[in-house]
Amino acid sequence: MKILNTAYLSLGSNLGDRKNNLLEIAQQLSLHAIEIVQASSIFETKPWGVDNQQPNYFNQVLKIYTSLYPFGLMNVLQSIEKNMGRKEKGNYQPRTADIDIILFNDWMIHSDVLQIPHPRFRERQFVLTPLCQIADDTKDPLTKMTIRELKDNCNDLLDIQKVK
Repeated sequence: MKILNTAYLSLGSNLGDRKNNLLEIAQQLSLHAIEIVQASSIFETKPWGVDNQQPNYFNQVLKIYTSLYPFGLMNVLQSIEKNMGRKEKGNYQPRTADIDIILFNDWMIHSDVLQIPHPRFRERQFVLTPLCQIADDTKDPLTKMTIRELKDNCNDLLDIQKVK
C-alpha cells in the first residue's frame, strides 16, 4: 500500500498563454504519481514584490495527493518548471511556470533548499485567496491559524481578480 501525502501547490504564470500554462502544469503533474484532488479558481494579479513593468500573473492553488516525499516532489516541480522554459534568473522574474509547495501534510521543514510551509505564503493574497477557496479550515502548522484567518489578517493589498 502506497502512503499518500497531501500537499497544496501554488501555481503561477505571467508569460505566454498564462491559462494554458497552468493547465499544462496540471497535465505534467499527473505524469509523476501526483493526483490533483481539488483546484481553485484562477486569479489574476500584478506581480508581487517588484515595481518594474511585468505582465500580470495568473495564479491557482491545487490540492494534491502524492506518494512522493517533499524533496522528491520539489525535484518534480523544478523539472516541470524547467520543461516549460523556466530559466534561473533570480527572484521575482517573469516566468512561464512557477510552482511552490505551500503545505505538505502538517509537516514543517527548514533546509537550505526547501521550506515548508512556504515561508512567505502568509503575506501573499495571490496564494491565500485561492488556497482559502479549497482549504479554508486547514491549519498552518506553524501559526496554528486556519487559512481563512491568515487570509483575513493578511496586509497584502494587491488587487486580485477571478479569471472568467
